[in-house]
Amino acid sequence: MKLFDSHCHLNDRSYEKDFPEVLRRMETADVKKAMIVGINRQNSAGALQLAETRENFYASVGIHPHDAKNCSKEDLLFLRNLARHPKVLAWGETGLDFNRMYSPKEAQENCLISQLAMAEALHLPLIFHERDSKGRFKQILQTHYNKDCGGVVHCFSGNRPEMETYLEMGLYIGITGIATMKSRGADLRELLTSIPEDRILIETDAPYLTPAPERNKYRRNEPAFVKSVLKKIAQVRGSDPESLAGTIWQNTCRLFRIPENAG
Repeated sequence: MKLFDSHCHLNDRSYEKDFPEVLRRMETADVKKAMIVGINRQNSAGALQLAETRENFYASVGIHPHDAKNCSKEDLLFLRNLARHPKVLAWGETGLDFNRMYSPKEAQENCLISQLAMAEALHLPLIFHERDSKGRFKQILQTHYNKDCGGVVHCFSGNRPEMETYLEMGLYIGITGIATMKSRGADLRELLTSIPEDRILIETDAPYLTPAPERNKYRRNEPAFVKSVLKKIAQVRGSDPESLAGTIWQNTCRLFRIPENAG
């Protein structure tokens, strides 16, 4: 079995003390590759720096909607230069988050539109974050998103109409440990059987969203735990875990344009 954690933040400070052990657990759990996702200028540079240390790590660069109020032309140009590195295979995490509102709506929208243009110019797939945008995210994508770039809606937890819209746009659906949570993940589990098998990605969003059963013992999530996400999806869909893992590996490599037999 080969697993690809399509979205994690391994450059987070919480891994500083036991990083070698995190890597060993990742290998034991058959997690062969990981996408380290950038969320702002400094963090994206750190993601790339970490990706350069291991063949099976890749990086994305971007500005998270929480940081959109600080998005400047200089930041975008800096990220564009980072994105020319061969280890940078995606643009993001970018999108809209009207739940916590760490940045004003207008700033989030302008930052997202600018990043969509950057990704298109570089022909990079996008990693999207969406929360409580009440249709505005969809409107912006319909106007500014080039489907040829490709992309994934990270940590999907929306409703059926939203999911169907994303699928119609050719996007992949990223599933996290939320699917394993008894109450919080109930609605998501109902939708899992409706996602085409060739459009599913698995992710941890580590160090956040630790799945069950690990969340009963560990507060911090890590790439090794993506195996629990895979097992839950397989259980809900009535699929063979190893076969499903192979398909999801192919999906992830296809999105990020990595040869499937690499690693």
